This record gives sequence, structure tokens and C-alpha cells, in this order.
Amino acid sequence: MTLVNTEAPNFTLLNEKEEKVTLSDFRGKKVVLYFYPKDMTPGCTTEACDFRDHYETFTDLNAVILGVSGDNASKHTKFIEKYGLPFSLLVDEDHEVCEKYGVWVLKKMYGREYMGIERTTFLINEEGIVEKEWRKVKVKNHIEEVLIYLQEGQNA
Repeated sequence: MTLVNTEAPNFTLLNEKEEKVTLSDFRGKKVVLYFYPKDMTPGCTTEACDFRDHYETFTDLNAVILGVSGDNASKHTKFIEKYGLPFSLLVDEDHEVCEKYGVWVLKKMYGREYMGIERTTFLINEEGIVEKEWRKVKVKNHIEEVLIYLQEGQNA
């Protein structure tokens, strides 16, 4: 399943402050929408901190960062506070949005199968169209890949 060149599925989710966040409210900006399995786990922490460390560069490129996982608002708040994350994390406890984006998948670990979030990043352009997607993301160098793609788009 690819969403590239299609309208990004719109949604409204609560953030860590239990405020409603609607994707279409960000029209006119690029949105880096990243889905990750779980707050406070090693890979997810590294990914969130990499986004944090490059936050200003994303902002300079007119891009908003939004993270989505199945964790609740209080877990998101603890994660944000512990690591000083300058962007919102959205609550998708019923994984409805994850399913819309095709990232709620059957996973395998230690011979066990279970449903979970496949680490994925979407770049949504100013008109709300999915411009690029990175599926089955490996955390190392991922944020740099997204930044390079954004910077090349600015120079095109």
C-alpha cells in the first residue's frame, strides 16, 4: 500500500495535552507525520530525539513534526518532558489512524506474532498530498534522509 500522490487521510486526534489536533489545520505547511511503536523504548526515543535535535531546521523548511503512537496522553507527556521534545505526540489508542495510513500491521518478534505499528514517516505537502513515505524505517540516519529530501525540494 502506498499513499504517495494521494490526499493524506485527514484525522483529528488528541495530543499530549488532550487538545484536538486536526491534520487539515496544517494546510499551507509541510507535515512530517511519523508513526512509531511506543514511548520510552530505545528506537523510539532515539528517533524522537533526532527529530528534536533537528527541529529548528524542519521549522526553517516550513515543516511541522507530528508523532503518532498508541500510547495515551499521560505517557506522551512523560516522554515529552523527559526528552524535551518540542513537538506534539498524538494519541491513537484504537489505532484507527494507523489503519488509515497502513501502518497497523502484523509483526513478528521472538517467534511471536502480534499487531503493532510499523515505524513509518510520511511527508505531506502544503496542499495535503502525501509527497513521500518511508516505510519500515530504520532509525539510524532516518531524520537526515527526511531533511535531505525536504531541502532538495526547497532547491528544486
